[in-house]
Amino acid sequence: MKIAIISDIHSNLPALESCLEDIDIKKPDVIYCLGDLVGYNIWANEVTEIIRNRMIPTIKGNYDEGVGQNSDDCGCAYKTEIDKANGVLSISYTNEIITPENRQFLNSLPSHIRIEFQSKESKMNILLVHGSPRKINEYLFEDRSDENLLKIINDACTDIMFFGHTHKPYHKIISDGQGNFKHAINTGSVGKPKDGNPNGCYVMVDIDENSSLKKFGGVKIEFIRFEYDLEKAASAVEQSPLPDIFAKMLREGT
Repeated sequence: MKIAIISDIHSNLPALESCLEDIDIKKPDVIYCLGDLVGYNIWANEVTEIIRNRMIPTIKGNYDEGVGQNSDDCGCAYKTEIDKANGVLSISYTNEIITPENRQFLNSLPSHIRIEFQSKESKMNILLVHGSPRKINEYLFEDRSDENLLKIINDACTDIMFFGHTHKPYHKIISDGQGNFKHAINTGSVGKPKDGNPNGCYVMVDIDENSSLKKFGGVKIEFIRFEYDLEKAASAVEQSPLPDIFAKMLREGT
């Protein structure tokens, strides 16, 4: 079974359209979305409606939660007061433009999705979350220790955990000390990458009868980067009430 997993679109319609075009060419069996459909750009409604119309199973991101509840707090962590002020402008703008129907949709999204597969060697429990199983806006960066990630995975009663929120993709394979390997995969961001690469990112997972938790690399994970009309997305920010710094961040992948 081939599974595409996307996350953190953040109202970037050109990025989402290019992402889905690429995914459709590869023809996975299913697409899942880890949330944060809205914020930071002008196409909150268009992005949400594509996800709704395509009936892509989606979980709630922290930004979706804030807008879904018509809150002025997106649950984001900001390093400076200027960043915080820009964040307030972003969620305020998104709350102004979102339709009642799309707000209701965002508010109705589940907090996680669980999937179970049985191969020849392993029963694999897969958990999809936005930040972490513990908190919607917890940041699980790549420098998180293997021991801590393993504890989070085990406490959540899962084997393979997909998450977003940091906008920085990585894949860690961790031995559980009992002959199995657990997986922690950050899918990166479709519409607002922060790893220095402005191209969007999503993950393709390939699970078949030979997939196994007992082998290092026994689950096939591929990070896919794609180009999109970056200038259209950046220019849209600059022509809107949103802070111009958001356009600079798109261009630089920061």
